[in-house]
Amino acid sequence: METELKLSLSADELARLLAHPLLTQAGNTQRLLNTYFDTPDLALQQRRMAVRERLAGEQWLLTVKTAGQSHNGLSRRQEWEGPTTPGALQFDKLVDDAALAQNLMTLRPNLRALFCTDFERQRWVIAHGGAQIEVALDQGRIHVPGTDLSEPLLELELELLSGPEEALMALADVLRQTPQGSVMLMPSDASKAQRGMALWQRT
Repeated sequence: METELKLSLSADELARLLAHPLLTQAGNTQRLLNTYFDTPDLALQQRRMAVRERLAGEQWLLTVKTAGQSHNGLSRRQEWEGPTTPGALQFDKLVDDAALAQNLMTLRPNLRALFCTDFERQRWVIAHGGAQIEVALDQGRIHVPGTDLSEPLLELELELLSGPEEALMALADVLRQTPQGSVMLMPSDASKAQRGMALWQRT
């Protein structure tokens, strides 16, 4: 189960955010290339699910995210992720829910790559409010391969690693106040997959 708080910010506030005392130590930076799949009739979207292949460094990962609940930027959903070979989509070796794994394997022959995200992630792990929280700053773009459709991606994700859920909101409030003034970190319920799908539907 993944619990995270997604926050959007504007590019002109980025320097102010990075000057925050909690983020001044160099974060771990990694480029992430992601491809999202669905069937031509959007069977996964109808079930509010996402299937993604990710290249992180030199490792390929397959991810399945189920329909979750998202309110005021705070989302909770089931997620499975593990090493993969590009294009293999071996859901039966990844997902420990037998019915879901079988369902995905049935859909597998019809899955197509629809859109991609390409971004750099700066990552910090911060202890706050009795919790361990991963803070990830993502900067890059969402695009539809073979088209000119593209839009910028800039967001902050706070993922709960351990501890009480309310610590996510508390840390967000702390990050909004920097020595150089406040930063507008706005809760966002739109996932990267939802934004990518909206872009793809413009093709």
